[in-house]
Amino acid sequence: MRYHNITKDDMLNGDGLRVVLWVSGCSHCCKECHNPITWDPDGGITFDEKAKKELFEQLDKPYISGITFSGGDPLHAANRMEVRSLMAEIKEKYPNKTIWLYTGDVWENIFRSSIMQYIDVVVDGEFQADLKDPKLLWKGSKNQRVIDVQRSLQSENPGIPILHCNDYSSIS
Repeated sequence: MRYHNITKDDMLNGDGLRVVLWVSGCSHCCKECHNPITWDPDGGITFDEKAKKELFEQLDKPYISGITFSGGDPLHAANRMEVRSLMAEIKEKYPNKTIWLYTGDVWENIFRSSIMQYIDVVVDGEFQADLKDPKLLWKGSKNQRVIDVQRSLQSENPGIPILHCNDYSSIS
């Protein structure tokens, strides 16, 4: 897996103060994407033990709510296995921290994936420039959904997503 950046004390990509891992590789290539530099799966730098240590040092801080995986797309074929492994390690080491994931894919295509067991919230769907709204909380376009993964998976019909309780349609 390769990545472009680790953002510390982030307040824009999930609930609370977070650390964000921006992975390389995305096949969605959304028009007007805010981060097209991350599309190339061979771009950025190799995610190594030094990068993992940097993430864990941030997660050790009591005021950090959790980690957000973004990019690129953490579910891109170049990332999926290493992201899943890293999430499993984070959930074991930091059971009270939340894991958020941004993907261009939609819930209906990913909810059966084994990686979902580690994720608290997914923001799904490709960014659509014609549905862009800067007042949206945690998402860039109106088609995207902020999904409570564990509640959705435990529901009677897991293929129908349950929105995160704090998925306000916009901020005032």
